[in-house]
Amino acid sequence: MPLSPPLSRRALKHTRAIQIEAFARDDGLWDIDAHITDIKTRDTRLASGIRPAGQPVHNLWLRITVDTALNVVDAEAVSDAVPYPNYCDTIGPDYKKLVGLNLLKGFREGVKQRLSGIKGCTHITELAAVLPTATIQAFAGDVLDTRDGASTEEQSHKPFQLDRCHALRTDGEAVAKFYPRWAVKPLAASESS
Repeated sequence: MPLSPPLSRRALKHTRAIQIEAFARDDGLWDIDAHITDIKTRDTRLASGIRPAGQPVHNLWLRITVDTALNVVDAEAVSDAVPYPNYCDTIGPDYKKLVGLNLLKGFREGVKQRLSGIKGCTHITELAAVLPTATIQAFAGDVLDTRDGASTEEQSHKPFQLDRCHALRTDGEAVAKFYPRWAVKPLAASESS
């Protein structure tokens, strides 16, 4: 279902696009390539000069390489278009500081500690924040078993995605329907029994 129709006429002024692609590598690692662009529909006066309409103000890339335990083993950042050439585009090497972080264990806090504010690029650091959930989506069905096995032999542990969002809470209707083996009675219902 799309968003509701706008209440007033509108004119597009700015587009921010974020694209994440995940690649399984031959060596067993995964590359997660993140790309962000900011594009104005009009010529934009920047301190560094005029950026013509349709040309990116930001065109930034971040690649992390992770193992199947979601540990960052390599990182690279590149700035192809920036508002302050020869200044913004010098921070890329600092994104190696992501190495050693784990996407599921304090990743966003680690990014903040290592690369927030003047320690990094605001936009590349924001881009890093979407990497955990994007990587989980990439791993689903390949690295992480997200289905409910028909027997205990097929799967002896709870599927990864359960209890990670409101729809897939183990005391909810979706889990009762699609993952009945892992369904638990809601707390309120079990207290009144």
